[in-house]
Amino acid sequence: MEHKAKIIAVAGKGGVGKTSISGVIVKLLTESYPNKRILAIDADPAVGLSTALGIDVKLTIDDIRKEFVNEVENGKVRAAIETLSDARFKMFDALVETDKFAFIAVGRPESAGCYCKVNAYLKEVISVLSADFDYVVIDGEAGIEQINRRVMEKVTHLILITDPSKKGCGVIKTVKEVADSLVMYEKIGAIVNRIPDRSVIPLINTGGIPVLSHIMSDKNLAEFDIEGKNVLDIPSDSPIVCGVKTALKKLEII
Repeated sequence: MEHKAKIIAVAGKGGVGKTSISGVIVKLLTESYPNKRILAIDADPAVGLSTALGIDVKLTIDDIRKEFVNEVENGKVRAAIETLSDARFKMFDALVETDKFAFIAVGRPESAGCYCKVNAYLKEVISVLSADFDYVVIDGEAGIEQINRRVMEKVTHLILITDPSKKGCGVIKTVKEVADSLVMYEKIGAIVNRIPDRSVIPLINTGGIPVLSHIMSDKNLAEFDIEGKNVLDIPSDSPIVCGVKTALKKLEII
């Protein structure tokens, strides 16, 4: 039987707690499946997931891409070809292994100029890399296009994060529309985060996207954010951990 990783992509408007939720997903997967191989991919240029998970990033996938582009632009074609053929090995240099999970950062968005072949190759390398893991968690940018363009075409689970605001809900509706045409996914759902009061829950309109969980504003998380603490250490009874656990159970991930 062919090995198939569960690939969980997290997307939504900036500032709704996407990265913290991605970190908590990694935490819950490592606790639920201590013997499984788990990969966290930071696909947001802000590289926030590394901070949330306490990872020191030395090399990103984009650094590998830039090295290739620079060699081509400087006329060093042979060196460029070698860099590209070495990309698979360099990818492992960019991979950070911890006791519980592995981590890789995509890095900054593509600079001017189209290097489609390079990007396509690197995407293929990430797919190859992902095949070595049982669970892959991708913390994406606000949009979903880059998951398709820069990381991978197929995700098994797409989790859209919003706050109760009309704007946040509007963004996840747009992301779903884009994802429906660009990304192959098997299951989709929304998490409504940072709810100030339960009375607002009936007013939240996710446009038909099923809500996996409602998470109340979390004092623990606010303190962790301010102090830059590792999300893996958030207490298990925190609203964000309980809420993400509910969502993952509904998606039959745990």
